Amino acid sequence: MTQKGGIHFEISERKILLRIFDIVSVLALLYAIGEVFDFDYFKINAQHWVWSIVLAVYLTVFATIFELYDLQKASKLDIVVQNIILTASVTVLFYLLTPFYTPTLPENRLQIVYFFLAINVALFLWRYAYITFISAPRFFKHIMLIGNSEEIESVVTSLEKSDPNYRVIGYVNTGNKPYQTQKLIEFDNESLSETIKKHAISEIVVALSKSEEMTIPLNNQLIRLLEKGMPIKEYTHVYEDLNRKVPVQFIADDFYRYFPFSRSNQNKLYLFFHRLMDLIISVIGLLFGVLIFPFIVIGNVLANKGPLFYKQERVGKNGEHFKIVKLRSMVTDAEKDGAQYAKKKDTRVTYFGNFLRRTRIDEIPQFINVIKGEMSVIGPRPERPIFVESLSEQIPFYEIRHLVKPGVTGWAQVNAKYGMTQEDAMEKLQYDLYYIKRRSFFLDTKIILKTLSTIIFFRGQ
Repeated sequence: MTQKGGIHFEISERKILLRIFDIVSVLALLYAIGEVFDFDYFKINAQHWVWSIVLAVYLTVFATIFELYDLQKASKLDIVVQNIILTASVTVLFYLLTPFYTPTLPENRLQIVYFFLAINVALFLWRYAYITFISAPRFFKHIMLIGNSEEIESVVTSLEKSDPNYRVIGYVNTGNKPYQTQKLIEFDNESLSETIKKHAISEIVVALSKSEEMTIPLNNQLIRLLEKGMPIKEYTHVYEDLNRKVPVQFIADDFYRYFPFSRSNQNKLYLFFHRLMDLIISVIGLLFGVLIFPFIVIGNVLANKGPLFYKQERVGKNGEHFKIVKLRSMVTDAEKDGAQYAKKKDTRVTYFGNFLRRTRIDEIPQFINVIKGEMSVIGPRPERPIFVESLSEQIPFYEIRHLVKPGVTGWAQVNAKYGMTQEDAMEKLQYDLYYIKRRSFFLDTKIILKTLSTIIFFRGQ
C-alpha cells in the first residue's frame, strides 16, 4: 500500500521550498530585468556569480528575521505582504552598503529603484502562488488517530493547531468510554485497510499513554499497514516535530524513555564555541548598551524615577543561586506585598519600563552575568528561588531546566506566550526541555534570529 492521501509537504519540506523559491524567483526576475533593460547593476554570469550568493544569504537571513518562514503566517496574505516589504527593504539596504562582493553603485540611480521593486514583485508573486496552491486543502495531510476517548480531543486540538495543513479525519477509540463529536469520524478498528482507502488517509498517529490499550488484533493490523508503506507515527514524536517542544503532560512517568539528552551538553567542541559566542555577543551587547546609555539615563529620570539598575537572586545551573543584573522597569516598591509574577499589562511597570521590556533593552546588563559565567546568551529563563520551589512541586521535571545555564534569551522566551499561570509555566518548560534535548549550533542560530524578530516586532515582556 502506498500513501493515498495525495501530495503533502512536511513542515521541513515547506520551509525548504519557501527558501529555495524565494531565492530562485528573485534572481530570475532580476536576471530578466537586467537583460531586457540592459542594466549593469546586477548581472548574473561567470564573472559576477558571487553577487548572487551574497544577495541570497542576505535574503534568507532577513526573511527569517521578518518571519517569512513562519508557516502559520506564511499562509496569510496580509501578513506576508508586510513582511515581504520589510525583508526586501533591509536586504537591499545591506546589499547596497556591503563594500565587497557586490556591484558598484550605477550612475543611473533609477536602477536601484528597479532592483528594489523587482525583489518585492518576485517575492509577492511566488508567495501568492504558495498561498493559493500549496496551502490549499488539496495539500492537507489526512490523519487517522488511534487513542483513548479521554485524550482524543486534546490530541486533535494540539495537532491541528500546530500545522494549518494537518487535518485529523477520524479516530479509533481504544478506551472503554465512548467519544462523540460531529467534527470527526469514528472508525471501526477491525477494518483499517478499507478505511484508509475510503478516506484517503495519509498517516496514522498512535496516541496511547498506556501500552496495554493496544490490543493484539489492532497491533497486527498496524504492522500489516506499515509493511505496505503506510506511515505510522507515535503522537509524542509528531507533537515534538510540529510544535518544537516536548509534551511533558502526555508522557508523564515514561519521560526518560522519550528524552535522550543532546550530546551537545557534553560535547567539548560545542561547549567551547558556545562559550566563545557568549563572550562575543556579550561584548557587542554591552558596547551597544554603552552607546545608548545616555538615552536610558534620560528616560529613567523622566519616566522611571528611581534607581537605574536592580539586582535579584535567581537560580542557575545545577540549582546554584546568583544575583542577576537588570535595568529597572517597575516602580521602586513593586514587591511591597511580597514576591509575585509580572503580569501582562502589569500596572507596576512604568511607561519607560514598558519600552525597555518590549525592546529587551532591560536585559542588556545580564551580559555581565554571561561574562562572569553565571548565565549564557541562550538557555532557559532564570527564575527566582521562591518560584522555582513552587513550580517544582506543581510541574513534573521542572528542575531539569537547571541542567544547563540559564539564558538572556532562549527557545521558550522566543516561542511561548507571556503568562503567569501554571499552564504558561508548563508550556515554557516544554520549550526549555526541547532545547536541552535538541541543543545544537543550528538551534542556537535559530534562537538568535527569532530573538531579533522579537525585538523588531516589540514582543518582549
